[in-house]
Amino acid sequence: MAASLLKVPMLTAIPICVTGNIIPIPFILLLIKKVFAIMKKWTPTGKFVERIEAHAMKRSGRIANAEFLGLMLFVGIPLPGTGAWTGSLIASLLDVDIKKAVVAEFIGVVIACIIMCIVSYGLLGAIIS
Repeated sequence: MAASLLKVPMLTAIPICVTGNIIPIPFILLLIKKVFAIMKKWTPTGKFVERIEAHAMKRSGRIANAEFLGLMLFVGIPLPGTGAWTGSLIASLLDVDIKKAVVAEFIGVVIACIIMCIVSYGLLGAIIS
């Protein structure tokens, strides 16, 4: 949406947006449990981490039943609180296979990108132009 408002051409915006969403996924999947374990030991951040985990697990119901499809749809539907980063956190907490999680999240990011392009460059673009 920001790219559309900034008049960035859609074919330029798509690879930038997809890449920006994909880059953190492997790091989150591989490291978030270790980072959380360290943060839980320190009182000021322990409660914060517990709230993040509780929030992520509350949203995990859709993913737990059908890992691949659930994760893909969770990431692919562009709503607040969903997306690749939250999907990676949930996948890590649910011990989803990393290869399966990366592929599902990549497909989800592409789906979300298509939806947002239609909204931003189609509907919003028609209103703003």
